[in-house]
Formats: sequence, structure tokens, C-alpha cells
Amino acid sequence: MATAAVPRGPATHWVESFEKAREGSGSGTWRGRWRRRSVISFGSKNRTIGVAAKNQQITHANNTVSNFKRFHGRTFNDPFIQKEKENLSYDLVPMKNGGVGIKVMYMDEEHLFSVEQITAMLLTKLKETAENNLKKPVTDCVISVLGTAFDPFLGGKNFDEKLVEHFCAEFKAKYKLDAKSKIRALLRLYQECEKLKKLMSSNSTDLPLNIECFMNDKDVSGKMNRSQFEELCAELLQKIEVPLYSLMEQTQLKVEDVSAVEIVGGTTRIPAVKEKIAKFFGKDISTTLNADEAVARGCALQCAILSPAFKVREFSVTDAVPFPISLVWNHDSEDTEGVHEVFSRNHAAPFSKVLTFLRRGPFELEAFYSDPQGVPYPEAKIGRFVVQNVSAQKDGEKSRVKVKVRVNTHGIFTISTASMVEKVPTEENEMSSVETDMDCPNQRPPENSDADKNIQQDNSEAGTQPQVQTDGQQTSQSPPSPELTSEENKIPDADKANEKKVDQPPEAKKPKIKVVNVELPIEANLVWQLGKDLLNMYIETEGKMIMQDKLEKERNDAKNAVEEYVYEFRDKLCGPYEKFICEQEHQNFLRLLTETEDWLYEEGEDQAKQAYVDKLEELMKIGTPVKVRFQEAEERPKMFEELGQRLQHYAKIAADFRNKDEKYNHIDESEMKKVEKSVNEVMEWMNNIMNAQAKKSLDQDPVVRAHEIKAKVKELNNACEPVVTQPKPKIESPKLERTPNGPNIDKKEEDLEGKNNFGAEPPHQNGECYPNEKSSVNMDLD
Repeated sequence: MATAAVPRGPATHWVESFEKAREGSGSGTWRGRWRRRSVISFGSKNRTIGVAAKNQQITHANNTVSNFKRFHGRTFNDPFIQKEKENLSYDLVPMKNGGVGIKVMYMDEEHLFSVEQITAMLLTKLKETAENNLKKPVTDCVISVLGTAFDPFLGGKNFDEKLVEHFCAEFKAKYKLDAKSKIRALLRLYQECEKLKKLMSSNSTDLPLNIECFMNDKDVSGKMNRSQFEELCAELLQKIEVPLYSLMEQTQLKVEDVSAVEIVGGTTRIPAVKEKIAKFFGKDISTTLNADEAVARGCALQCAILSPAFKVREFSVTDAVPFPISLVWNHDSEDTEGVHEVFSRNHAAPFSKVLTFLRRGPFELEAFYSDPQGVPYPEAKIGRFVVQNVSAQKDGEKSRVKVKVRVNTHGIFTISTASMVEKVPTEENEMSSVETDMDCPNQRPPENSDADKNIQQDNSEAGTQPQVQTDGQQTSQSPPSPELTSEENKIPDADKANEKKVDQPPEAKKPKIKVVNVELPIEANLVWQLGKDLLNMYIETEGKMIMQDKLEKERNDAKNAVEEYVYEFRDKLCGPYEKFICEQEHQNFLRLLTETEDWLYEEGEDQAKQAYVDKLEELMKIGTPVKVRFQEAEERPKMFEELGQRLQHYAKIAADFRNKDEKYNHIDESEMKKVEKSVNEVMEWMNNIMNAQAKKSLDQDPVVRAHEIKAKVKELNNACEPVVTQPKPKIESPKLERTPNGPNIDKKEEDLEGKNNFGAEPPHQNGECYPNEKSSVNMDLD
């Protein structure tokens, strides 16, 4: 079993894997890591993803998508989207739900893809990469998420943009060229500025920036050093301390409490960034981890921790809710709203809570982030949840509705279940298998039992402060709900029963009440969540594109196979294959190879897969016999040599047998004659074949193939080897029977000498004798 991790970066994705070192061992080992560019290019035949797409970004700019990570969770009208749109090579358009769509030309048709679809394409490619390298299916992964404190607008891309803005202004003043007017020129400038930024991290001197044929066939050049770069990015460098202060505030630690600081991420290679972090913590920072791969390795380790198939060192890792989440609802009979914060900032996750409402009909809950300014996206709403099929009790009282809210392992908030407590009358002799209507204050309701260890119960009643219970223990007391009081369950005292007068008419028995929990359906309308029909359509579309990519790959492979065959045979026909084809066929085949090459780059440039398959078969009809003759000429002498060695081996054994050699005198003569016969027959066959082959020229098909000679060697071995390897029969030595006084050599001899056999008693250590002694030893036995 193996695990795979996918950390998401704006420009690059990494896949890290962790797998078992050996079968039956819980220990694991790092398998490998693979880097993929976060770029997708759409063409007339297929998609390309990763490095291949990155290489097309300049020449195929309008249909190459990159830097789309920060578009998630935003509407098209978001100011951030409108600002980013100006610097993109592809078109952003609004979707029907108001989200961000990406318009490209694919398969010579205009297509509109959502940001979620684009991300799914990249993740599918990463999954394929991991599976191809691991040779195993990948079904789950860990994707890195935002940290405890962060700035989504402070990263490597922002430093690149500062350089691009600087050189755009410089080139406009120096060369009268507006780089932003042509997207290809702007993309080339972005690439060169990224390279310059990396070079300045390791060099403090002036570094040049040169771009040939930048615009209008003009070459441009510029220069910058590290100090100028830091001055240019002073505003960004000042923003580094903001998330650091937030981090210390949330963790409630002082700088002095931090013993070590490790930095990761590509941008941390900038010296000014390191200095800012080191100055804030007042100590040297550590860079022992690979800045690019550290997050991927951490994700892979988390995979191993979550997987039951791996045994790793125990780590105490507690996920937290990064933003506080609240619920709002309308009161049953009032226009005012009730609000309750269900998960505070940095609340442990995964976690579940149970809220209790008193309602006579269906009601709606709306979840939202309590602090909209602290969320890095403009939308603070999470979703609306409608609890359905709620009704009043038969006596008209409000029903108790228990709602379970949860933040799961993935950090996703949802209202998972809802149930209504319903009182049902029952007969006295009916055995009730559910809880009675007695609601003990310190007894946990059975309907709140959950597999999670982290469950908290809140009893929230419209217009009242919520009652909160943790792990079944109440942290605040409130009187039990009056509607849950059950007089029928009160048992009268025995003394009072005895005081009843005999002449008093008997009281009518009141029906007992049992309580059942009725599961309620929940209608969820989550913000930015894809509908089921839309999601299925996206999955179907992705499946079609994957199939198209596969077909196009097979077509390209067939075309490349023809091209490789042409180049390979053309070289070898003038080299090692030249002697194995006659002159006339040689010239004809060279001409056919040249015609095929011309066809590939002209009318055969864009043909169906079958056209290339047919063309390859046409070439192989001529080329394969030539190749076989060459291979046979290489292998045939080796096999003849091996056959000759085996014949000599068995012939020598037969000669030794005739000379009465002691090693083979145990073999039957008739069987040895079979060996001699086989040797003579195979030797005659080999001589005839070799003589016939000697009359053939190299450009003719061979009389015998190497595999036929190999089969003859096997046939000879099968006939001779069992005979010549027969083991000699073993000669058994006479058995000696031990007696207490020594070995019993011969029973008849003992009878003549009148010796008694004391074999019933085991021999003593001091009286044990050696088996080569000729007579037994007489000993006095006490």
C-alpha cells in the first residue's frame, strides 16, 4: 500500500509518496516525489498539463491557463478578479452562478470551464503521475491548506509583479514599448523576472535582464541588484510581520517562548524575507528542510498517519477551525433572530455538537463566518439548512428537535443529522425498547451518542440562553423543559396505595408514554457547492476529455513509431544491416523510407491512428526479414557452439563408459547405447545444417533459426542427462546393536558364547563402547 500527497502551490504542484518498506512490516519509506507545473494548455486535439503546457505558454497564450488557484470561492465581480483579469493571457467570463469561468478553444470549439473543473484536471494528472510511478492505484490524498496565520496576497508571484511593473515602466520610457499591450511579450517578461529574482537571492551584484525580439523585433535589456529589489519590494516586506504577530496572538506565546524557527517555501530564499523573520523572533532561523518539497513531505506523512496500514511514530496533531462559525435562525413566533457561535476560532476539529430547538414546524438555519473581515474571501456565508417534516406534538406543544452540527476531518462545516423527539402512548404490557420520558439532568440522551469522541451538546431554545453540555456533563444548569415532564411515569408510594378505601371506585389507568426519535430530512444549500446534476456533468465532461487525451496519445505514439522506424532503418541499412539485404532491395527500401518521411511531414501530418499503423506494417514487411537475418547471424554461431559443447560432453561420457571408467560402471549398457545414439543423431543433424547454411549468403533467409538450435540442445539434454547423472547405488554397512557392555556384533556369535543381552537397560555413560571393537567387555554390575 502507498500514500500520495498533493500540496497546492500557485505555479507548481508536488506529489510525494510514502509506502511500506516490505511485506509484513509496519515501517515505511519515502518512495519518491514528482514535480508538476500548475499549467494546462488546450489544443485542437487534446489537453497538455504540466511542463508540456508550460512550454506552450508563450506560443499558445490564449488557451494556456495558469495562476488560477486564487480564483476559488470568488465571484466574477470580485474586485480582486477584475484586477487579476488585466494581466492574464486567457479570458475570464462569468458563470451562470456568478462564479469565475475560463473561456478557451478546445477541439476547435469554444469551451467554458469553471475554476473547479480546471483544478480537477490538474489533480487528475497528479493522480495519474503518482499511479504510474507507484504502479498502484491512488484513492486518497492529503492536500495542504491555509496555515494558522497567513496573507494570501503575499507570495512569490507578488514579488514577480513588482519586477514586472518596474521593467514595464523602464522599457516604455527607454524603448517606447508597452509590454502590457501584447500578452506574449508580457509573459516573456514574467518568465525573465522570475529568473532574475532567483538569481538575486544568491548574488548581490548587478544582474542583467536581456530579452531578444521582445516587441516589434526589438531587443531590450535592463539590470537590477539585490538592494534595488529590496527597495522596490519594501511594501511587501513590511507585510511579513502582520501574520507573525497574528500567529503569536492566537497561540498566546511570547517570542521568548519559541525555541526554534524553520522556514519553508520558495519565497523564503529571498534574503530580505529571512532577515525579517529572524529579526521578529530575535534568533537565527533554520533552513534544514527543502524549501520546495517540505510541504509535500508533510502531507505524505499525514497520509501515513491517517492510513491504518502504516505504523509511524506517534505525533500529537490537532487540527483547528481557522475561522469562527455561527448559526442564525428565526424564532418560532417572533421576527427577531437568534444567533449562536457554534465553533470559535481555533476550535479543535473534527468536532460535533448537538443543538436542541423547540419548534412546531419546519425551520431554517443559516451558517456563516462570525468575523467576515478575518476571512480571506469576500463571501462570509456558508450555507442554509432547512430542517423539514417538523410538527407539533399531539397535545399542541412544541417538539424537541435535536440538530447535530459538525466540522469534519476535511474542515468542512455541515449539519449532518436532525431528529425530532416524539411522545407516543403505549399499552401497559408493551415492552418499550426506547428511553422513557424521564429526562435526567446529568444523563446523556441516547440519541446524542456518536462515534466521535469530540461531541458537545447544546440545548438552545428560542429566546433563552443555550444550555451547553460536554461529554454528557452539563456546564450550566437550566430547568427541564416542562413539555417533557411525564406524570404517567410517577409511581405512587405503597403506603398511599394501602390507604385507598375499598368502597372508592377504581381509577382509570393512564396510558404510558414512550419517546421515539424520528429522523428528519435536511435540505442543504451551500454557497459555492456544486449541485449534484452539475457535478455529474463535470465528471462526465472530464471523462470525455481523459478519453480524448488517451486517443490522441495513442495516435501520436503511432505516428512517432513510424518516424522512429524510418530513422532507425535508414541508419542501419548503411551500417550493420547492409550485408543482409540485396542491392536491389536495398535501394528500393531506402526510397520507400524517404517517401514515408516526406509523407509524415506533408499529408501524413494529421492522420488517424490506423493510417500510421498501416504505414508501419508496410515498412515492417520489408524491414523485419532484414532485421531477423542480422539477429540470426549474431545468435546462430553462439547456439551452434553451445550445442557442440553438449555433444562433446556426452560423447566423452560414452567413451569413458566403454573404457570401463569406475564413475559410470553402474549405468546399464542399453541406456548408454541410447545416449550414444542421440549424440550421433544430433551431431549428424548439426553437420548437415551447418553445411547447408554455409551455402547461403547473408542476404538470404537462414536454413535454421537460433530458437530451433536451442530446442535441439534441450532435446539432447532431456535424452542424455537423466542417464549420465544416475547416482551409484549405496552399499549398506552391517547394522550394529548396542548392549549395555558394548556393541552386539553378531547374534549367532553371542549365542555360541553364551552371552546375555542386557538391552533393556540404557547404556551408562562410562560403560559406552565404540562400535569398531571386536568383542564385548565383561563388567561387574552392582
